[in-house]
Amino acid sequence: MPRSVNAVASRARRKKILNRTKGNFGSRKNVWTVAKNTYEKGLQYAYRDRKKKKSLFRALWIQRINAGVRPYGMSYSEFIGKLNKKGLDINRKTLADLAMNHPKAFEEIVNTVK
Repeated sequence: MPRSVNAVASRARRKKILNRTKGNFGSRKNVWTVAKNTYEKGLQYAYRDRKKKKSLFRALWIQRINAGVRPYGMSYSEFIGKLNKKGLDINRKTLADLAMNHPKAFEEIVNTVK
């Protein structure tokens, strides 16, 4: 009896990967073994960077807050220290948004902390 292989499923599996690597350069998009490796590596990067994204945004917020408090003669660390000492519980995301988009409200917070 001949060996039975499910060519339909195998082709579908390969086609799915090749469709997902469509925008890649050179053989990364159309050579099965290279495309499979590219796709798996891409999934690894995606997993890692979903975690990394959180720290990158926190760093961005800190930079924006720092830039927002510099005109008032303070550094970021001074500002956060005084904010905590006053007991004002505002997260960095909100502070960064205020510093960028609502400078008057941010100025009020800075004056409260001073």
